[in-house]
Amino acid sequence: MHAPITPAIADFIHRLPKTETHLHIEGALPYELLQKLDPEKFSQQPECWSKDFKWKCFEDFEAHLIDHALQWFTKPDRYYEAAQVIFAGHLAQNIRYVETSFHAGMIEFLGIPGREILSAIRSAAPKGLEVRVFMGMARNCYSEVLQPVLDECLTWDGLAGIDLHGVEYLPLEDWTPKLWDKARAHGLETKAHAGEFDGANKVREAIEVLGTKRIQHGIRAIEDDAVIELAMEADATFDVCPISNVKLDVIDRLEDHPIRKLFDQGIRCTLSTDDPFSFGNTVEDEYAALSAGLNFTNEELKQIAKNGFEVALVDEATRAKWTAEVDAI
Repeated sequence: MHAPITPAIADFIHRLPKTETHLHIEGALPYELLQKLDPEKFSQQPECWSKDFKWKCFEDFEAHLIDHALQWFTKPDRYYEAAQVIFAGHLAQNIRYVETSFHAGMIEFLGIPGREILSAIRSAAPKGLEVRVFMGMARNCYSEVLQPVLDECLTWDGLAGIDLHGVEYLPLEDWTPKLWDKARAHGLETKAHAGEFDGANKVREAIEVLGTKRIQHGIRAIEDDAVIELAMEADATFDVCPISNVKLDVIDRLEDHPIRKLFDQGIRCTLSTDDPFSFGNTVEDEYAALSAGLNFTNEELKQIAKNGFEVALVDEATRAKWTAEVDAI
């Protein structure tokens, strides 16, 4: 995918205090847990972890992810166990702050109460890592089962916000902007996946119709200068996952990834893994990809890290402390 980085740059990336602000917890299922569950069935490393692997389509990727997630995430304790391993991996990479989402569909598929999933993930947060948990929901999920859950979740203690997941080609339904407005009225953060498989128009929709400033991916905004300008005026943040974009064939080659142009034009970009179960990536891999594949300098990587801290849901003293630690590297 790109040339390896030097040991000096790898060391710099490792020492850099970092964030992860776009992580699906079901898509971050540690493979080692499946191996414990069935050592024979999961004896081989997944093919999708190879650097040159590409998913044929989003539907194949989604089916693979859901099939494996449903084998593990059968009760709240399993969310707790997975989160413990995931968060330990974050600490090992000098990550200080994480935003992760669980998918509302799991409440419907498996009958697990959403409050218990939320509590399990939050209780797994280790000392030294600030964790914020979001509930993600598909564009067409306002079903008889989930409607009361989605309306009630805005009052759940410890929920940081909500996120719009899934395929972008589905139309935005009437309930969605209303729920996003209510969430902000309750003091929650709102996000939306946009500008990944569909074009810049979906980024515009997320900003103008949903009123969110946190765009998950957002990279196809590069196709419309007016949307770039809109994102700048809205002070929007794009939580970008380059390796995911390449392996899902949204972008053909890493060297062509729009994060280079978006960053240069002044869009606030952060760096995350998205679904490492399906891509075999780490946050440090993402930084290495920017360095080796897109010629980001160490100072630019420091700015990416600071961007994550800038939007983190923490008090100003904590934000200033982390930012100072980045500057000191």
